[in-house]
Amino acid sequence: MRITRVYTRTGDKGETGLGGGQRVPKDSLRIETYGTVDELNSYLGVAIASCTDPEIRSHLEEMQHRLFDVGGDLCVLDEDKAKYKMPPFPDDQATHLEQVMDKATEELAPLEEFILPGGTPCAAHLHVARCICRRAERLAVSLAREEKVSPSVVPYLNRLSDALFVLARLANKRAGQSDVFWKKKRGLVERDRGAESPPGLTEKKS
Repeated sequence: MRITRVYTRTGDKGETGLGGGQRVPKDSLRIETYGTVDELNSYLGVAIASCTDPEIRSHLEEMQHRLFDVGGDLCVLDEDKAKYKMPPFPDDQATHLEQVMDKATEELAPLEEFILPGGTPCAAHLHVARCICRRAERLAVSLAREEKVSPSVVPYLNRLSDALFVLARLANKRAGQSDVFWKKKRGLVERDRGAESPPGLTEKKS
């Protein structure tokens, strides 16, 4: 692939091209979905620039490459994947993220309180990336209701947001920075521990 000029003028009327050549509105759900994946990838670049831990940087750089794969998968319709013999996004990548999280969790204390996004610059950026990833996942779920989406895309985004949360905690831990704990307002009713917890506590979800 060789690009000699970035601008094309073909999108001046509010349309863009999918990987198979179809012209679609720039605000269509599919474009919004892989555009948000691109936003996440860009923000991971910010996180990497602020991260000094070589192992965490390596994980984040790998995630950037896989997100480029996700975007490539989403920009090609299912029928065109078959036409061009394009393999779907692989289903082993979610498992790989689980392994990354399991290894990182060995260094971390169990969470017994809710935490706030923050700490070191790297951790704070990873929390923002986690939220962008959640948005990308929600959009992918919406898209999958309307069009065919490779079955491994949503699980990957789901695990990726979890992994970013864990790596944010790990970045703080390795920098000697404790988690930022939520200070509950006095008199606030205690959250039912049996209910689904927000990401700041356990990232426990389906």
